Amino acid sequence: MAESGSFGSSIPAYFREPAALLDTLETETSQLQKDTVNECLPLLGAVNDPSRSPFDFNQFGLPSLQREDHISFLHENLEQFPASFVGIDASRPWMVYWALVGLYMLGEDVSLFRASVVKTFYPMQNTSGGFGGGFGHYSHLAGTYAGLLSLALVGGDEAYSLIDREAMWQWLGRLKQPDGGFQICEGGEEDVRGAYCALVAISLLDLPLTLPSKAPAREAGLESFMDGLGEYLSRCQTYEGGIADAPGDEAHGAYAFCALACLCLYGEPHVAINRFLDVDAFLWWLSSRQYAPEGGLAGRTNKLVDGCYSHWLGGCWPLLQAALTGPRESIEGREIAVSNNLYSSEGLARYILGCCQGPDGGLRDKPSKRPDSYHTCYNLCGLSIVEHSHTYGRANGSEPFASAFTWKATKAQIPSESDQAAAFDTDAEVRALHPVYVIPHDAVRDMRAWSVARPLGR
Repeated sequence: MAESGSFGSSIPAYFREPAALLDTLETETSQLQKDTVNECLPLLGAVNDPSRSPFDFNQFGLPSLQREDHISFLHENLEQFPASFVGIDASRPWMVYWALVGLYMLGEDVSLFRASVVKTFYPMQNTSGGFGGGFGHYSHLAGTYAGLLSLALVGGDEAYSLIDREAMWQWLGRLKQPDGGFQICEGGEEDVRGAYCALVAISLLDLPLTLPSKAPAREAGLESFMDGLGEYLSRCQTYEGGIADAPGDEAHGAYAFCALACLCLYGEPHVAINRFLDVDAFLWWLSSRQYAPEGGLAGRTNKLVDGCYSHWLGGCWPLLQAALTGPRESIEGREIAVSNNLYSSEGLARYILGCCQGPDGGLRDKPSKRPDSYHTCYNLCGLSIVEHSHTYGRANGSEPFASAFTWKATKAQIPSESDQAAAFDTDAEVRALHPVYVIPHDAVRDMRAWSVARPLGR
């Protein structure tokens, strides 16, 4: 640990001081922004006043990751919930997923939870296909996504065998829409979440890409789950350059990630993303989502920073940057340094570790909020993104989703923004995740391999 009080010049000024240019027009939004800056600045500069922070600091003035406290917090979130949690019963698959992936990133062996996870998800699967949010709930793609990823995280034949893949395929066929998109549930809304969650399920479970014979979208001439999908996602890009939940709506960080990750499953990222998105406009919008001095990311224009967007927006960067540079084969022999990032990885790390860690474990939206498993998971995902560089390989042949299973992560070399000769380090040592599936690379490969070995009728 470095001695506190000696970091003033090592922390870039834009993380220590209010913004140089401020709009003089006072509004409710501008006041909320001012309040957020005022609650973040003391924590961002706490290294020079240890009384403001309960944490130790490394040589870059960065608070240490309170690993054991966060592990304890997530373990508590996997225990039996009190009666007051009945109001969020439909989010049960997500609460399992957030805790498991958070524990994995912190170095825990989550396979130890296999029996409990299988027991939890068994009553959530419907005979009509897919998983609901809880026992007796209609199947929903968001809950199905969280359920599949949770089963992949714990791994093993017991977990994989729980999934009725044939029923899943038939159910997904009923969700495919004539305009190329997907409903999130039967009779529910159609949005980019549905598209992303559906392709995650199809690819991990090696389901046929051909639509089932009774899929309603066949009446509109569609034959494959991929038909019209890229065009649908293209229509979701807004005048700002970001991506909305559906055509005509407001650009939003979570939907931006879903659309980008979906395109990385649709085809090779450097081909699919450039084909269906205005990349220059998207870059402008995405770059505008990071604020100073906070360093964090805001999900929409004129909104406040929030730790969960460390994933939803931070997770867009490795996908977009890899798509811009192309597959690994096209960059061999030339180093693509993290210093070429189009966002400030140092700023994001400072916000997560300085402003989002709760003093008693767990991570949060911002200093004025309480920690929860959702923000704990996605803040840790943001740290993982900062600490790793991601590349993918060129797809061979026409095998569906081929490039999606070639992603690799390496430790990032991050030059300090205040001293380019020094390597900035968070010292957090958070494990890497697959940037498209948001679970470990091994978990992705294992579930896919198990499914490929048990083909459904094509």
